[in-house]
Amino acid sequence: MGIKAGLVGLPNVGKSTLFNALTKSSIPAENYPFCTIDPHVAITEVPDTRLDQFLQVYGSQKKIPATVTFVDIAGLVKGAASGEGLGNQFLSHIREVDLLLHVLRCFEDPNIIHQSEVDPVDDYEVIFHELMLKDLESVNKRLERLPRDIKGAQGKPEQAQMLASELALLTKIKQALDDGDGETARNHMKTATVPMLPLLSTKQFLIIANVAEDELDGNAFEQNKHFQALVKKFGKQNIIPVSAKAESELTQLSDEEAAEIMGMLGLQERGVDAIIRATYTHLGLITFFTCGPKEAHAWPIIKGISIRKAAGEIHSDLERGFICADVFNAADLFKAGSEAALRDTGKLRREGQEYIVQDGDVVNIKFNV
Repeated sequence: MGIKAGLVGLPNVGKSTLFNALTKSSIPAENYPFCTIDPHVAITEVPDTRLDQFLQVYGSQKKIPATVTFVDIAGLVKGAASGEGLGNQFLSHIREVDLLLHVLRCFEDPNIIHQSEVDPVDDYEVIFHELMLKDLESVNKRLERLPRDIKGAQGKPEQAQMLASELALLTKIKQALDDGDGETARNHMKTATVPMLPLLSTKQFLIIANVAEDELDGNAFEQNKHFQALVKKFGKQNIIPVSAKAESELTQLSDEEAAEIMGMLGLQERGVDAIIRATYTHLGLITFFTCGPKEAHAWPIIKGISIRKAAGEIHSDLERGFICADVFNAADLFKAGSEAALRDTGKLRREGQEYIVQDGDVVNIKFNV
């Protein structure tokens, strides 16, 4: 399945620098507004140590990890919803992603251009306000059309009921957007039981706090007033602290050199790995695997789907002709050491089409088409 996360923020907050580190790319990252105009897109791997363990167990010739597509969206400015900056073009790019990564600058540097004094909460509010204004424009257009659609659905009670439900819900969402209450609008969207407009301000998001490199050691950034303001507003669990500058520099080094520098900076893991994993899990995704001598393959799926539907991620024929699946979990396999040893433990099961796939499941689909 395709997973897209979009990096958004005001100009010169470190988006393109971080994008390069996330995806090992080399797009321009200059100290002036609108260095990025067209969105840059790159696919990066989801870190998963289980794949390396599968290679040892199965002797697989290669591993194929799950991936996330990152989109570096050009910096937004106040007035984007009404076309300022190249706003309409940028907002259309946001519409195409599944998750927004708000990159917010949390350090002072007089040498880096910024539209005003450093204030990451205000920067977020500027962007979120523009998203709500664009949504309000879309909602108003739909509300103008709905009465005509309802009238045209006379004699079609099911369709008329769906349109009436949409009208009632959009009226509530419009009120929330008029009040500047994005959280209420998001909650209304969650209750939708009919197809709805894809609203920008209700997209899931994470906060990337771009901190100074010298604040990484000992988590000194936690004493940074800008970081503390973000924690107060969004909660620590929704914030990923990184130094885009440090992450970009680490990508230029060998693994040994990078490990040495990380030790000097007091880093337990790469910030970009934390972002990739958080992006993956925040979208409600888990991973199942298919394994054998040729390859160990990670497959991302939405948590809670059946084994038959998961089989369709591998190939549509597997879903269409699904019979059953042999299933076991990676943790049980690694503990047993081999599939043969696993069979003796009774942890290898045969499951029918209603089985709900769990993270780490290894599956072998039986099918007939």
